[in-house]
Amino acid sequence: MSEVYNVLFSCTGNSARSIMAEALMNHWSKGRFKAYSAGFNPRGEIHPMTLEQLRRASLSTEGLRSKSWEEFQTPDAPRMDFVITVCDDALDQGCPLWPGQPMTAHWGMSDPAKVEGDEAKQMAAFREAFRVLDTRIKLFLSLPIATLDHMRLQHDVDEIAEKVPEQISTQV
Repeated sequence: MSEVYNVLFSCTGNSARSIMAEALMNHWSKGRFKAYSAGFNPRGEIHPMTLEQLRRASLSTEGLRSKSWEEFQTPDAPRMDFVITVCDDALDQGCPLWPGQPMTAHWGMSDPAKVEGDEAKQMAAFREAFRVLDTRIKLFLSLPIATLDHMRLQHDVDEIAEKVPEQISTQV
């Protein structure tokens, strides 16, 4: 792995969860990691409540955009050290093989963009998704990555999703 680790957060639409994870990782890692995000079936735009949540947390939205994971399959794409799926159905999507065999993990969580109800209930779902991702990313960043062997690191990265469960309700 490189001195600055590259992390790709992926999900279905690349409009909410993976975008928030990209912004959070780039904010908290202080240059130790470079985060990216992508979708299996990108919506082509970031959900407005994602942008609102990031602004409320005073995180930069500069450079964020909804894009396909295929951008990261090209020969000139950055080499990923970690690929983390954050959607609840990613395991059913048939995730691609990544060049360089990065470490992979699944931190599945419900899509806050699918929450029905009034604006307050929808925004609460985005806040909860943000909270879960924020906590998971802080746990990830606390791992002594350079000193762990591959198997131990894989175990610890996988376990993060179990340590920080989501509490998003998609019901009205």
